[in-house]
Amino acid sequence: MNVMKLYNTLTRQIETFVPHEAGKVGMYTCGPTVYNFAHIGNLRTYLMEDVLEKYLRYAGYEVKRVMNITDIGHLSDDADSGEDKMLLGARREHKTVLELAKFYTDAFFADCAKLNIKRPDVVQPATGCVEDFIRVIAELERKGYAYKAGGNVYFDTSKLRQYHVFFNFKEDDLEEGVREGVEKDDNKRNKNDFVLWFTKSKFEDQALKWDSPWGVGYPGWHIECSCIAMKNLGEYVDIHCGGIDNVFPHHTNEIAQSEAYLGHPWCRYWFHVLHLNTAKGKMSKSSGGFLTLSKLEEAGHTPMEYRFFCLQSHYRNSLVYSEDTFANAANAYRKLKSRALAVPAEGEVDAAAFARYKARFAEAMDADLNTSLAVTCVYDVLKDKDLGGATKRALLEDFDRVLSLDLLKEEEKAAPAGGLTDAQIEEAIAARAAAKKAKNYAEADRIRAELAAAGVALTDTPNGTVFARK
Repeated sequence: MNVMKLYNTLTRQIETFVPHEAGKVGMYTCGPTVYNFAHIGNLRTYLMEDVLEKYLRYAGYEVKRVMNITDIGHLSDDADSGEDKMLLGARREHKTVLELAKFYTDAFFADCAKLNIKRPDVVQPATGCVEDFIRVIAELERKGYAYKAGGNVYFDTSKLRQYHVFFNFKEDDLEEGVREGVEKDDNKRNKNDFVLWFTKSKFEDQALKWDSPWGVGYPGWHIECSCIAMKNLGEYVDIHCGGIDNVFPHHTNEIAQSEAYLGHPWCRYWFHVLHLNTAKGKMSKSSGGFLTLSKLEEAGHTPMEYRFFCLQSHYRNSLVYSEDTFANAANAYRKLKSRALAVPAEGEVDAAAFARYKARFAEAMDADLNTSLAVTCVYDVLKDKDLGGATKRALLEDFDRVLSLDLLKEEEKAAPAGGLTDAQIEEAIAARAAAKKAKNYAEADRIRAELAAAGVALTDTPNGTVFARK
């Protein structure tokens, strides 16, 4: 197998990946809280996790990937403050909480399917594991890691040798209320303690409640992922994934309770994807006006254009979205696919050339999942004049086992805007450029107006003119 190196958030170093059991990978990814549509920033995280899983399989590992679905309403932090997102969503849409959860779970996986994101091997809604949560919390209480106060059950972080495992915070550096998720709660023995089970909440009309040894209530958020991971992957997780905003407090608390319960180290590698930002900062549902995949499609773009946009950036870099940057990426994808489809399926595969390029692709992916360099391999294959058509197509198909860009998938993009195909639009753009070069600005303006009437908007950029369907 390849020597794969990944950045480990836990150690803040790039490390050689070595699974707990040779040849097998237990992979856990934090799933969505299903109270609204996923925005494209959320989907970037799932997309990059998909690339990681597919590359592990490509490299020869047997992978089992588990994802939770948070369908139990939870508060925005552990101080019993904030709002119950599931309950608010149910009221907003006049649905029950479970109806809301099913609707947005289905919507999430529909988006994933459009983006060629493989469905995890195990998808577990939290509502199906309440007995597991209660069992683990009871064991934590028996071991002295949990206590009851004010009707709720808390994890006692003072029992740990080290709590802030990701950032090595000093105790005095973390004041209550300074970081998201840490607010004053008079029931806590220590300011870092977090809720394992709620029986007393400011939301007395909480929609979903269960009997427990501590009274009728519902689980805290953090216990959910630990239990679902342990139930499906056993006592060890090889790679735990999520967005960078999950590092604290969610993943910090997962480690605390999981290792207290198991009595040994739980997960060695932590894979976090950085935010998708706009000019106004991080894209989030709470800020309103978030951009969904459906909205991109309504603007005339395809899910594959967004996947390509994400793959051009490293997962540990913040990705800045703007209409111009995305339009450039979308245009580049369309041209790339057009070039790939134009490769003739002729001749025999050159085994030596195939192996050489495959090794280059693997080298890029082994270097902390360098998808940008992997995409460069695609371009290099297409422009290599010494490669025959059969070899090029074989390599593109091989790379697409990981990149999943559908480069050789024959399909004509729907053209609701006046019935123009992509090729016809590109011809019009070329004719406009020629008219401008000849200083025939009236003709250039006419072409632009004609395209606009057909629902095609042009944007002139330093790298050329790009288009988008309205």
